[in-house]
Amino acid sequence: MTPSPPVDDADVPRYWRELGLPGLVDVHVHFLPPRVQAKVWAFFEAAESHYGSAWPIHYALPDDEARLAILERLGVRAFPTLPYPHKPGMAAWLNDWSHAFATAHPQVLRSATFFPEPEAPHYVAEALDRGARVFKVHVQVGAFDPRHPLLDPVWARLAETGTPVVIHCGSGPLAGEHTGPEPMAGLLERHPRLQLVVAHLGMPEYREFLDLAERYERVHLDTTMFATDFTERLMPFDHSQRNRLRELEHKVLLGSDFPTIPYPYADQLAALHRLDLGEEWLRAVLWHNGARLFTIEP
Repeated sequence: MTPSPPVDDADVPRYWRELGLPGLVDVHVHFLPPRVQAKVWAFFEAAESHYGSAWPIHYALPDDEARLAILERLGVRAFPTLPYPHKPGMAAWLNDWSHAFATAHPQVLRSATFFPEPEAPHYVAEALDRGARVFKVHVQVGAFDPRHPLLDPVWARLAETGTPVVIHCGSGPLAGEHTGPEPMAGLLERHPRLQLVVAHLGMPEYREFLDLAERYERVHLDTTMFATDFTERLMPFDHSQRNRLRELEHKVLLGSDFPTIPYPYADQLAALHRLDLGEEWLRAVLWHNGARLFTIEP
């Protein structure tokens, strides 16, 4: 019998256990330096002026250890920190902070980032040498074209190493000059072997990013905020595309955007459950695909 979806966070472990899983792998979690985290939360606290909708942060706990404890209780066994710069000169020190954070917390996937600047190939190589397992790029916040020539050697190196890159490149919740499928299609034409994880399933350009995941072997999609009641009000998914998600079962990864989400973590799992794509799909998305991509043992 298919388990019922979790009713709240305390019910989440029951849900993944009944699916026969050892826990969850969440590829879209943020832990940031305190000053950076405070600025991110201040932005979302003023979300009504940005998005026309309030964004009450459900896990706005100032203490890293308290937020780590929540993920532990939920059963999230592996997750990144996903730092991202909004200007030059930030990426290297964000990488240093993330490296130290992951060193102190073994459940954290060592994360790094980059920005189009002359130093990028050097500090990306340094991050890889130090064991970075995933990179984060935010096209809208960084306000840069992912095809920027300064990034060509970075993308080439990441394609060569097969290191996953979680990339926020869709035009939701805010469009930017370089968001949307066209820049990403151009990037993949140059570097077709990139191991990209398209954040938020590319919302609201779901159809076009599904196209890219079908076309390119190493393009994945994460479920961050996808299909939740909150997102469906703002950027609804065309459910005629639902079977494409089933066909891409091996390429869809659980993402949440914890802690900066406007609802309990359980809501994301319940939203995926409501898609009615079957237990095998849920098992693949919640554990197996992430565990395979990041070589995580049960």
